[in-house]
Amino acid sequence: MSPDYERPRAGAPATLLATLGGVGYFPIASGTAGSAATLVLWWAALRLGGPWAVVGLAAVLAVAGTWAASRLSAAVGYEDPPEVVVDEAAGMLLSLAFLPAGWGFTLAAFVLFRILDIIKPWPAAAAERLPGGFGIMADDLIVAIYTNVLLQLAARWVAA
Repeated sequence: MSPDYERPRAGAPATLLATLGGVGYFPIASGTAGSAATLVLWWAALRLGGPWAVVGLAAVLAVAGTWAASRLSAAVGYEDPPEVVVDEAAGMLLSLAFLPAGWGFTLAAFVLFRILDIIKPWPAAAAERLPGGFGIMADDLIVAIYTNVLLQLAARWVAA
C-alpha cells in the first residue's frame, strides 16, 4: 500500500457495501474477516430461502459489489483497497452454495476458499488484472467456483 493511500470516507453507500458495513476495516486479515462475517449472511439466506437464496444473494453482491469496489477503488486511487471485502462475501456465498448442511463442509469451504484466494490458481490471477471492480470481484468468483466444485466432489465421495 502506498504511503499516500487515504482511507475511503465512511458512510458513503459504495463504501458501506464494499466494506460490508465496515468489516473490511478489521486491522488484520480483512479478507478473512469478510469471509467469516459472510457466514452469518449465508446462514440467514439458507434458513430464509434455501440454497437458491444463497445463490441469489451471491449474485446481488457480485453485481452491486463490482460497482461499489469500482467506486471505492477510483476514489482512493488504489487498485484493490484492502478494506474492500464484498468480493470475499460474494465468493464465500458461492463457495457454500448447495453444499451439504453441517459445520464440516462449512469450515472446509471457508478454509479452502481462503487458501485458494491467497494463491489464486489460474485463471483467478489473470482475472484479478481486469480493470476496477471487475478485477476485484472476478478472482474471488473464480476461486469460489473451484472451492464449490471440489467440495461437491468431496461430498459425493464421502456419500459413496
